[in-house]
Amino acid sequence: MSNDTPRIPPPIPPAEIERRSFAIIEQELPHALDPVQAPVIKRVIHTTADFSYADTLRFSEHAVERGREALANGAHIVTDTQMAKAGINKKRLAAYGGEVRCFMSDEDVASEAARRGITRAAVSMEKSATMGENCIYAIGNAPTALIRLYELIKEGRLHPALVIGVPVGFVHVEEAKELIMRAGAPYIVAAGRKGGSNVAAAVCNALLYGMAD
Repeated sequence: MSNDTPRIPPPIPPAEIERRSFAIIEQELPHALDPVQAPVIKRVIHTTADFSYADTLRFSEHAVERGREALANGAHIVTDTQMAKAGINKKRLAAYGGEVRCFMSDEDVASEAARRGITRAAVSMEKSATMGENCIYAIGNAPTALIRLYELIKEGRLHPALVIGVPVGFVHVEEAKELIMRAGAPYIVAAGRKGGSNVAAAVCNALLYGMAD
């Protein structure tokens, strides 16, 4: 092993770092992407450095277009973690009249979840049913949120404009994703075990950055 001190790279402006990163992603993609879906897939890869998302992100028909149409009409984004909420570009969302909402820390959600012995994520989906129909759901952590969303959709209590179903984990994660792809709502889903709050935020931001100003 060399004892030489590693060379410190010269500083690069943030915009140039992003430009170079996306150029590298374009070069290293395993195959061509659908041109409408490509901005979403590439931003997720940019966030995770994981090229498997080129094959595992699933889109319902016209999901990207429907998501952007909802955002243009002032859709709110409901998340299942404060981390996803923090990662979404709220200034850009607000320019279209939308807000990011996360009910996970609300006292009424916590008390109701404890009373019924279920997760706060499931109860927070129930609470979101009062927000109206023009909502996008960005689920990056809790499969129970996706399962409860599926049930609420089937019960006719929720009509999401788009469901971004990318929870990460090992227990009921794949089953929850399969359910939401059969719920009848537009979706963008990360098949398999991978995902996360960062992925949920990346999908939201890709939709927002692709909006026609």
